[in-house]
Amino acid sequence: MAVDRLLPTDEARDLIGLTRDVADKVLAPLVDEHEKAETYPEGVFATLGEAGLLSLPYPEEWGGGGQPYEVYLQVLEEIAARWAAVAVAVSVHSLSCHPLMAFGTEEQKQRWLPEMLGGATVGAYSLSEPQAGSDAAALACKATAVDGGYRVHGSKAWITHGGIADFYNLFARTGEGSKGISCFLVPRDTPGLSFGKPEEKMGLHAVPTTSAHYDDAFVPDERRVGTEGQGLQIAFSALDSGRLGIAAVAVGLAQAALDEAVAYAQERTAFGRKIIDHQGLGFLLADMAAAVDSARATYIDAARRRDAGLPYSRNASVAKLVATDAAMKVTTDAVQVLGGYGYTRDFRVERYMREAKITQIFEGTNQIQRLVISRYLAG
Repeated sequence: MAVDRLLPTDEARDLIGLTRDVADKVLAPLVDEHEKAETYPEGVFATLGEAGLLSLPYPEEWGGGGQPYEVYLQVLEEIAARWAAVAVAVSVHSLSCHPLMAFGTEEQKQRWLPEMLGGATVGAYSLSEPQAGSDAAALACKATAVDGGYRVHGSKAWITHGGIADFYNLFARTGEGSKGISCFLVPRDTPGLSFGKPEEKMGLHAVPTTSAHYDDAFVPDERRVGTEGQGLQIAFSALDSGRLGIAAVAVGLAQAALDEAVAYAQERTAFGRKIIDHQGLGFLLADMAAAVDSARATYIDAARRRDAGLPYSRNASVAKLVATDAAMKVTTDAVQVLGGYGYTRDFRVERYMREAKITQIFEGTNQIQRLVISRYLAG
């Protein structure tokens, strides 16, 4: 069921229409096949790039779409309602363009940003490590300064699009403590960079998640983004936006689950009536709808603050927390609505439930979001 959206311009309404058309014609026919077979959908991201859907929140002067974040997130939600794994990868690509856009030099932007925003190259974000997830200041991957650049040794973990993405935002240690992390833009074909076997995940099967290993990999000075020691500032500024992306993905996933549950409840009968007409089931669906609408309103509010230039870090954490918890509950309830059928792979709701779980974990676990919010409240 298409969501009746309040959008700020005719251009935004046309963009949502384009997104729905691409999602229905390109994504929806492929999702079941690739998620079940755990195969990568070759050509899908090129198609999204050609449609201009990989660079929407960035300035037109650099090849972006020049759209408010409010609009970009609703596009992301539409993609997620058809294919969550693809939507996550789109969100991560947008996240991986942020460091260069916000902290890069004019020369760096001119050299790399147009192809990144135009969809010619797809990006990935490598902050986490095997022993450093939520505690980003504990990174151990090391970049040692040498003539003309840095020699990188160490491993990164949980990289969405790992091994397939064309460039990687690498956060590595160049000094001591939390101010000893720097950011680099590393191409996939860098000698000494290799990738581990794709993780065997609960969901999001069509887009790989891997580790990355740097064995004396040389990264030239020109590929350091920002100043030495500025890495965590860059990482966290990008994550505020990334958390909104995951919130939008979670809402798209929850909307898809709600739609499946409603369609089933309108067709299935029990005791001589459609099951949607039984109050116990109807009220469950009503609560699911309220959760989806509330989560959507929360991420749109945070996005509007971002678009207005207002502080939005706390709001981004609230949106990520509310939307992903809602997605977990709504998808679980959708399985309940379908009963035994919901527990089988013949229906998509079991996949939605598996996919919703990861949204509570990446881009900062929901426990970390609560920590962020509580610290703001403490002043």
